[in-house]
Amino acid sequence: MIIRVFIASSSCSVAEYASSPVKSPFNKIKKRQQDVVRFLEANRIDFEEVDITMSEEQRQWMYKNIPEERQPAQGNPLPPQIFNDDQYCGDYDCFFEAKENNTVFSFLGLKPRLASKESEP
Repeated sequence: MIIRVFIASSSCSVAEYASSPVKSPFNKIKKRQQDVVRFLEANRIDFEEVDITMSEEQRQWMYKNIPEERQPAQGNPLPPQIFNDDQYCGDYDCFFEAKENNTVFSFLGLKPRLASKESEP
């Protein structure tokens, strides 16, 4: 199992591909992407970054594999989007909530580590 974080490295590509009705500044998206990546690195969780601005095939795969109930009402989902292999984990808001609740390992579909709240009986 590998965690896959779908990101966008280019601001113009985000606007072009996302076509979200709400204008979300690229700096906010970039900060959220960095937050996820830093957390994974700090906790030594193996992951792969997938840049949707560099691969139309990967972008389409991401869109297709986000469950319908997690799709935005209009436009396309914005990065970061997180998967465990092919299993959708969630977007940044879900990640942030799991981080705040100290349940990120469950969110990612991983076994909890000893120091996490998830490992408590």
